[in-house]
Amino acid sequence: MVTSLRKTSAGGVYSRTPKIQAKLVELEALSRDDLVARARISRREDPGYVPSECLLYFVRAGRTLEPDAASEQFYRILLERVLRCLPKAENTDGSGVSLTRSNIREKVLFLFVELLAADRQSYSERLDFFEVRFDGALASLKLDAKRPAWRDEKRSVALELDEETGEPSIEIEQAAGSLDPFAAMENTSAAYQSRLDAAIATLPTEHKRIIEMLRQGFPIDSKEPGAITISGTLKRSEKTIRTYRDKAFASLRAMLSEGDEP
Repeated sequence: MVTSLRKTSAGGVYSRTPKIQAKLVELEALSRDDLVARARISRREDPGYVPSECLLYFVRAGRTLEPDAASEQFYRILLERVLRCLPKAENTDGSGVSLTRSNIREKVLFLFVELLAADRQSYSERLDFFEVRFDGALASLKLDAKRPAWRDEKRSVALELDEETGEPSIEIEQAAGSLDPFAAMENTSAAYQSRLDAAIATLPTEHKRIIEMLRQGFPIDSKEPGAITISGTLKRSEKTIRTYRDKAFASLRAMLSEGDEP
């Protein structure tokens, strides 16, 4: 028997569309193996396609069941669908990866997984809208993720690579070359370290990850087999990591110099 949703609004309790409700009744009659096979169909035009609203229903239903292979498959397939609905991080011209789109993908996936985790612990009404109109609810998550991603992009757009050489601009090189914010940490005051922590927190997401890994002593790249490196962890080229590092250093230098004595 298909369980009802619980979230209420001005119009009453949320309810699934008649089409989704009928599809759930049909799908509940299938064996778990047959249901997994149907869930793997990715083309919406296929008669056997399981709508994402229904797939989410079976993921949530796992809260009251013993974990099994089918539950794991439903969860994995649902996340794969979410990722397919998000903008690809790679640029269409093959020029690399968009930091903004990458941040949006990560943020949306994080928010959705967070909702699923909360629902796993105790029924979360926030997921009810996804069972009513999955695409619309996901679009709302995208918008929530785009706002901070756009802000991050604006913070880093002023310092770009030289168009002809592809190398960091003179402005970046000068700023980065004159500051390694960690070089004198042992001899600086607690106030400076506090300011540095606060400045790092304002950096764009990927810049911040690079700085944090540098701070923990990870190398940008290494020829040693099995070594954990920043470029390998973040799946970026060594040149890209160094460029982002230099931009981050430049930003930190500007923030840390604010309020200094002339």
